[in-house]
Amino acid sequence: MKPWIFFFVLLSALLTGCASHQGKSVSQQRQAIENMRAETLNTLYRQKPYAADTIERSAGYAVFSNANVNLLFASAGGGYGVVHSNNGTVTYMKMGELGIGLGLGAKDYRLVFVFHTKDALRRFVEHGWAFGGQLDAAAKAKDKGDAIGGEITVDNITIYQLTESGLALQATIKGTKFWRDDSLN
Repeated sequence: MKPWIFFFVLLSALLTGCASHQGKSVSQQRQAIENMRAETLNTLYRQKPYAADTIERSAGYAVFSNANVNLLFASAGGGYGVVHSNNGTVTYMKMGELGIGLGLGAKDYRLVFVFHTKDALRRFVEHGWAFGGQLDAAAKAKDKGDAIGGEITVDNITIYQLTESGLALQATIKGTKFWRDDSLN
């Protein structure tokens, strides 16, 4: 195995481990995810105060924690999250992503999905595929530094990206799969 491939696989495994939810029992894991959700929403509301009203009027929302690594021509990542329907339904989920493109770096970031219709929410929970491009620059450690993230709306879903930490410069095309976490639902 070439050294750079080994490094990429090792770094991906380490980052995916960092992106795993904490706790040994099911209730501890759920609580860790809910804590991440609350912290992420608080950060989003500070950065974009109008997002609180958007979420309040939506069919539901999802919050995911993701770690991503990009090495030259390939990127990979993984994480976990939770979908909250505004009718009270909660679904815990996992995510994984693979991409191709140019880039170098690693980052820890959060995604917030706002589902404007019940159908968009249902499709996400049942099918969970997302394809798209990502142009990204990040040099951030907690509150130090900055990252260029984004906000997009597609198919009745608004997506916010909030970078927690990382050093990355990438332009990739990627596919992301979201699926139910059977051990937590």
